[in-house]
Amino acid sequence: MTIQTVNTLPLALNDGTQTTLAGLADRAVLLVNVASKCGFTPQYDALEALHEKYQAQGLTVVGVPCNQFGGQEPGTSEEIVEFCRKNFGVTFPLADKAEVNGDGAHPIYVALTGNGAEPVKWNFEKFLITHDGVVQHRFASDVTPDSPELIAAVEAALA
Repeated sequence: MTIQTVNTLPLALNDGTQTTLAGLADRAVLLVNVASKCGFTPQYDALEALHEKYQAQGLTVVGVPCNQFGGQEPGTSEEIVEFCRKNFGVTFPLADKAEVNGDGAHPIYVALTGNGAEPVKWNFEKFLITHDGVVQHRFASDVTPDSPELIAAVEAALA
């Protein structure tokens, strides 16, 4: 599997919708493995702001809840959505809870971390993916969604 196929792999949203990354975005996706009980959880505010600011230009933020790092996403799909909406006003799509590393990793993350790429290191790691499935940038957990480097990358992907 090559990285170019990542946009066509199936993705189940937590509302039961079956889609793909290409089906969610006009031009680019910022895919983020998220967790509700992590030190990086406040990034939800900036992720939502980024989604709101650039959605009309073709960006979609997609959160993928993951419980692989310190058990920091223990909730059900319903609990995760309620937490995100109540505490951070999240309107961007949230996928079903998934693993991002190991034998049970979601196929999208298998593609993203295959071919010699490093596994996901922690919650809130971000992949900026073009509509044709090319990973433009990968950002570590501590790179906030409102950081100048991430904003510049998003704007370049949407240009």
